[in-house]
Amino acid sequence: MADEKKLAAAAEASGATAESIEEEGKFSYSGVETDIDRRSIEKADEKYTGENIQVLEGLEAVRKRPGMYIGTTASAGLHHLVWEIVDNSIDEALAGYCDRIDVIINKGNSITVKDNGRGIPVDKVAKSGLSGVETAYTILHAGGKFGEGGGYKVSGGLHGVGASVVNALSTWCEVVVCRDGGEFKVRFEDGGKIAQPLARVGDSSARGTAVTFLPDPTIFTETQTYNYESIKNHMRQMAFLNGGVRLCLTDDRGEEPVHEEFFYEGGIKEYVSFINSAKIAISGPVIYCSGAEEVTLLDGTKEKIFAEIALQWTDGYSSDGVYSFCNNITTKEGGTHVEGFNLAINRTMNAYAKKAKLLDDKDKFTTEDCKEGLTCVISAKHPNPQYEGQTKTKLGNSEVRKIVSTIVGDQLEQYLLEHPDIAKTIVQKISMASKARAAAVRAREAVRKDALGVTTLPGKLADCSSKIPEECELYIVEGNSAGGSAKNGRDRETQAILPLRGKILNVEKAREERIFKNAEIGNMITAIGAGIRENFDVSKIRYHKVVIMTDADVDGDHIRILLLTFFYRFMRPLIEGGFVYIAQPPLYKIEVKGNQYYAYNDAQLEQLKKALQLRAGYPFQRYKGLGEMDAQQLWETTMDPKCRKMIRITIDDAAEAEKAFSELMGEDVLPRKNFITERAVFINRDDLDI
Repeated sequence: MADEKKLAAAAEASGATAESIEEEGKFSYSGVETDIDRRSIEKADEKYTGENIQVLEGLEAVRKRPGMYIGTTASAGLHHLVWEIVDNSIDEALAGYCDRIDVIINKGNSITVKDNGRGIPVDKVAKSGLSGVETAYTILHAGGKFGEGGGYKVSGGLHGVGASVVNALSTWCEVVVCRDGGEFKVRFEDGGKIAQPLARVGDSSARGTAVTFLPDPTIFTETQTYNYESIKNHMRQMAFLNGGVRLCLTDDRGEEPVHEEFFYEGGIKEYVSFINSAKIAISGPVIYCSGAEEVTLLDGTKEKIFAEIALQWTDGYSSDGVYSFCNNITTKEGGTHVEGFNLAINRTMNAYAKKAKLLDDKDKFTTEDCKEGLTCVISAKHPNPQYEGQTKTKLGNSEVRKIVSTIVGDQLEQYLLEHPDIAKTIVQKISMASKARAAAVRAREAVRKDALGVTTLPGKLADCSSKIPEECELYIVEGNSAGGSAKNGRDRETQAILPLRGKILNVEKAREERIFKNAEIGNMITAIGAGIRENFDVSKIRYHKVVIMTDADVDGDHIRILLLTFFYRFMRPLIEGGFVYIAQPPLYKIEVKGNQYYAYNDAQLEQLKKALQLRAGYPFQRYKGLGEMDAQQLWETTMDPKCRKMIRITIDDAAEAEKAFSELMGEDVLPRKNFITERAVFINRDDLDI
């Protein structure tokens, strides 16, 4: 019995449990029936009457289907609760009544969001019979953001579900409102039920709203721990998009509180400078265009639509540096405001270049040429935005296209005329991009003929037999030795292996012509099978898991970042869709009485030694590379879905990711040096691989 307990403790310490551990969930394989009839499970009771129709009262619908309101109950959904309440405060800032927002991560992981806005109304709402606070927090689609007669001209939230959803998914929620000379407080518990009705608890000369809530662990079963960096990045973005508003973040969970403030008087101009901090600007200071135009909407009402655009050209080669927003909401898929910008920049740069005799009349720059090395932030404010696309992140209002096109066209043209030297530098940059694009087309065509246009897959690829992308996995493996072990140890039905020969090209520093001539990159493009850049179609990918599997050393880390840079620049939807993973091979192996135990880091190794009650100096193996494992060991530790460990790569903030790739992989050495210097104090000398 003692030995059984010892072995059980060792297995737990080594992480060798019968489950697949990934960032987005756990899949248990114990006790699963395999010989079953799927239709017999799916078939419902034949009886189907009015008694089967359910009516979910109040906030019960939110708790029943939280994913419909916040997307997921994993970490992203947990943080979405914070964004909803912060957005309410930002809307007060857009309305002109708030210039400071505080977010506090309290001990125990509750969240407090405070602002100095007008304060949520505390008087009674006729239709609900409740106060304004209680109505907003307990009734879906109730709020002051529904156009005429509402409390806001422009807002990020238009559906009136933000506050009530947060309340529904919290163990408890308290709202304190200061307005009209008083302080009012209400408390909700058990998913939004009123525990303490709104009451005046004192006098106050202040104004504003403070919301404190604790997420419900029965809803957020994966994690209830907030990530400081995620909240910080979101608040910094909100500060950039709302120049003049101060956003303050405090983390009270540690022994000493951590506090940061974000305030940018220059707004999106400073945002562009921040993104380009690791790049060399070639077009002088950030160019700023802005304006408003009154339009008649479909319902006959007249409203003003405001747009501001900040742009700056750098010496980089990327042409996907445009970041767009509407009412502070990220529009990842672009939309009419981006279309208007593209029209204007193409028209303006071609017209100026020809007028200045820098471009022949018969030639023409493409929009992609004009955007190479360009960083641009587009922010539109619309009283009634309409969104398209599956994820509702594409602006669809047709009137915005003309407004943005006019603003950018007129003001950028004026800037070029007033700054002829800078204008000439920009045109030269675009002209070089045009020539490089033509060369890249030729190189890309050669790649297509040699690989993409041929039905056969790369010779190095050991493909899987399944043709169902949802169940297929592509392991990109460092070196032929590890590739051989992976090929022999894999599940041939669902796992494909593509070995790499050393380090791939750093696409951050190379032009497309050279990139498309690289054999390793060509093999990856062919294997994944969905194209590249603007022609990349994520629906055509051949594998729903693209797994980077490299050695746990400095070279392995370098190869990982090179691959991630390639995917980010040429197949970004692959990362955005959550299809890219990092395999986590073990660092150590201990063999005791014929049983093998694995540790993935030094701390786990010490836990193993203690659990196994090993004497000092008991031998163990440290893996220098994947090639040291035989096929069976690689399968058991790194590839078996029942016990492997994997990290899913996601992008929370595209601008932050852009800055990181530029700093770490770009031409300029100084940002990289500063990055290392700032973090050197956190490195344990024993962890250095030198």
